[in-house]
Amino acid sequence: MKAAYINHTGTPDVITYGDLPTPKPTTRQCLIKVGAVDVNPIDTYIRSGAIPAKLSYPFILGRDLAGTVVEAGASVKGFKVGDRVWATNQGTDGRHGTFAEFAAVDERWLHPIPEGVTDEDIVALSLVGITAHIGLVHYCHVKAGETLFVNGGSGGVGSCVVQMAKILGARVITTAGSPEKIALCRQLGADVVVNYKTEDVDAAIKAFAPEGINVWWETLREPNFERTIPLLAMRGRMVLMAGREAKPVFPVGPFYVKDCSLHGFAMFNATAREQRNAANAINRWVTEGKLKARIDRVLPLSQAAAAHRLQEESTIQQTGALAGKIVLKP
Repeated sequence: MKAAYINHTGTPDVITYGDLPTPKPTTRQCLIKVGAVDVNPIDTYIRSGAIPAKLSYPFILGRDLAGTVVEAGASVKGFKVGDRVWATNQGTDGRHGTFAEFAAVDERWLHPIPEGVTDEDIVALSLVGITAHIGLVHYCHVKAGETLFVNGGSGGVGSCVVQMAKILGARVITTAGSPEKIALCRQLGADVVVNYKTEDVDAAIKAFAPEGINVWWETLREPNFERTIPLLAMRGRMVLMAGREAKPVFPVGPFYVKDCSLHGFAMFNATAREQRNAANAINRWVTEGKLKARIDRVLPLSQAAAAHRLQEESTIQQTGALAGKIVLKP
């Protein structure tokens, strides 16, 4: 089978697109003919070596997939040949990556693809959607009528946070850096969108939420707690999902006297059951037309190296080049 893999960590140039043996599923795995995969920032961190990981070479890149079951192991009960499925959280803890024509995936990580939903759309929602749901529902328990702020409402996670918060009944304020991205955030349902390049974001937040923000979803890799904590409401919750090397100043007093809470989490630590709960909600909302994928572009899997370069430019160099996910097709 064709696959995009590495034999050592490094720049995107270390990615090889070539032939590897088709995996053989164990009794609890399904062999999936991959229809689409996507690129996540963590993919670039693993490939570059920025995040130390135990990798078995050749290491197939990728976290997410959507495709069709072509073989089911003897102990698999929930899926059969011909079923369309999606998965995330692959390429870690000894699980193989997804950037290939075929992938063997344990049944517990698989979710059905709703009828009428494309491989491209569901894979673009997979990791980012489960991340948003776990943060909003599992950790922050967002309630109808609460106010939520998210930095960057047009990105992969940000766009899911905006949509899910609105589905849950929250009022949403977000930021964007161009007229096109501002329009996109409004289409996603944001009540207020602030151009962070030309407008006073803090003033807009205070006008939108005079009593403070109930849930602050931070996507920046260098959070500024001295700025954000005063903008939180009583018992405000803050989510951190980036910034491995960040060591910002933390104003303890203003934080604890308002009964605030800070939730740091990495989606790949979520259990299969937690991810299944999120996946069920994603499938339901997609079917109802309430949750839509944000895809920036679709490329062939053979261009995995170019896709990694573009993702790094947008994420690490903060060029803002992407307004959604890069989807790759084998």
